[in-house]
Amino acid sequence: MLDHQPDNPLHGATLQHIVECLAEFYGWAELGRLIPIRCFTHDPSVSSSLKFLRRTPWAREKVEALYVETWRRSRGL
Repeated sequence: MLDHQPDNPLHGATLQHIVECLAEFYGWAELGRLIPIRCFTHDPSVSSSLKFLRRTPWAREKVEALYVETWRRSRGL
């Protein structure tokens, strides 16, 4: 059975995809302002962000929440 979840923006999205999309959409400076964590504010990169976010559940939750909010706003939901 296929999991069809059209209203779930996190379905099938890897953490790398999420970070890359947010960094492209907002830029690192704005991303660091919205979620003030060191991996976004000091010498940011996708690689360093992934390492931190995989070890830090509260930060990952904030990043995923921003991704969902951005996804919904872009679709007018």
